[in-house]
Amino acid sequence: MNPSQRMPPAVSPNAKLIACHDCDLLQREAPLPAAGAAICRRCGAVLYRSNPGSVERTLALTVAAAVLLAISNVSPIVAIESQGQRNASTLFGAVLSLWNDGLMPVAALVFMTTILIPAVELGTMIFLLASSRPPPRLLRLLLAIRPWAMVEIFMLGLLVSIQKLAHLATIIPGVALWSFGALMLVFAALTATFNVHELWRNMPRQSVVSDG
Repeated sequence: MNPSQRMPPAVSPNAKLIACHDCDLLQREAPLPAAGAAICRRCGAVLYRSNPGSVERTLALTVAAAVLLAISNVSPIVAIESQGQRNASTLFGAVLSLWNDGLMPVAALVFMTTILIPAVELGTMIFLLASSRPPPRLLRLLLAIRPWAMVEIFMLGLLVSIQKLAHLATIIPGVALWSFGALMLVFAALTATFNVHELWRNMPRQSVVSDG
């Protein structure tokens, strides 16, 4: 890390306090240069970064992810062709099939982790990024549900299933398969650009304290 990017030693005593996510050391926030990073004095972990334009970039990526998620849910994932018959299904259709086959827990898990939670996550992110006064409780909700969005795990399982079925029938990739692949890449970009500290800083101090 470039020494010029570290937190400067002289910090205003009126600056807000921030806790290190790794060692819990309380430190005062300091202004940073563009593309700079504040480093914990105790353990060296990155406390926060200065990324000009990160909110706009993240909002654009979130909207793109929402469009890809919608396409993934309304378009066929794959089509299976065997003995002259061809069957195709959407993700929601697969969930219904699992439910009708008596696999209610599996159907509920797939629905929650690949449809509901990603949709709630993206909708929440769009609202937070587009709002001038984002509610702190909504940001806490976002941070709580993010680990449960498992689009990547679903894609991995889907690709393994396609590989195993390839010698039994003709597998024709659908639009949703490609959109899910693109969605994985956009989610990775979102993880890299999403700046939680920027959102907290934009919240009114009284609102943050009262919700704490």
